[in-house]
Amino acid sequence: MSVPHDDAHAGQGRRPWRALLAIAAIVLAAALAFAWVAGRIGPETRLTAPRLVDDIENGKPYPGFRRAHSKGMCVSGHFVPTPQAAALSRARVFAQSRTPVQGRLSIGGGDPFGAEAQARVRSLALSLRTDDGQEWRMAMNSFPFFAVATPAGFHAQMLASRPDPATGKPDPAKMAAFLAQYPEAARFQAWAKSAPWSSSWANTDYNGVNAFRFIDAQGRSRFVRWSMRPQAAFEPLADTARRQAEADYLQGELQGRLARGPLRWDMVVTEAVAGDPVDDPSQPWPASRPQQVVGTLVLDRSEAQATGACRDVNYDPTVVPDGVALSGDPILAARAAAYSVSFNRRERETARGDIATPPAASDAEVGR
Repeated sequence: MSVPHDDAHAGQGRRPWRALLAIAAIVLAAALAFAWVAGRIGPETRLTAPRLVDDIENGKPYPGFRRAHSKGMCVSGHFVPTPQAAALSRARVFAQSRTPVQGRLSIGGGDPFGAEAQARVRSLALSLRTDDGQEWRMAMNSFPFFAVATPAGFHAQMLASRPDPATGKPDPAKMAAFLAQYPEAARFQAWAKSAPWSSSWANTDYNGVNAFRFIDAQGRSRFVRWSMRPQAAFEPLADTARRQAEADYLQGELQGRLARGPLRWDMVVTEAVAGDPVDDPSQPWPASRPQQVVGTLVLDRSEAQATGACRDVNYDPTVVPDGVALSGDPILAARAAAYSVSFNRRERETARGDIATPPAASDAEVGR
């Protein structure tokens, strides 16, 4: 195991106040980011969470559904830690023998009736609740890094990516202007064009692209990112099969696998070293960074999201237990604020019975 990376370790503990100042700076930065995105500080023209969600809707909301990652299904199972996990973090999930898990598999995009096989981004959200009542929520995606470093960059990308009504494709001039302002997004575009598509939710890697701090029993901390790596063998989905697949392809495929037995992912933690960008999710860490398997996620049941346990859960990735802390990544704050706005909107819509239905099949199952 590598040496934990924190200021408290520097100088062999002779200046613990430096560690306190560093932690305070991270907490202050996160708090300011939350307040900014939520609209509590800053100029009137600032990017707020309501404005961000408004632009995600683009004037065409699907009432009763999540504004992003709208289509998915509920899953449940448990998490089993490895013996070495407790040395990295004092989080209770790494100490007790098994923790129940409730979660959601989904696709990217805001269309709750979209074709699953044609969604480039696939996602896994989890809620782990330990025997002492602590909860850990995770929101992971199939891409290995985020497209941009800031909420403003994400907003600009979303606007530049909107299809031109005349062509059905993004305006090349707007996309070129976006890339000129946010050149880091070119790396994400290269991944989207070249990485093979998986044939199942079950054989997809899910990455928590934001950095967090793991805090051990002695109070030492290290910055980490984690991934859920499937034990199921990867199988690519050919272009022809992707185009011809039914709209609910991923759900049907997953249910078929679950009928044959539980599905498993290894939770792999990657540790940062000094100088790694811990507040920028668009920057991948080198493959040479220390990695450890800290547990196994086991999923053995699925439910429709219309009636399943995941329906009313806001998978805010800033909900963490003791032993896990946030970094100063501004995308984390933006995600939390936007998820809250989306959650509140769909809850109000559901309460008044305003639920979107499929355009050509109003009697079909509606999922939220």
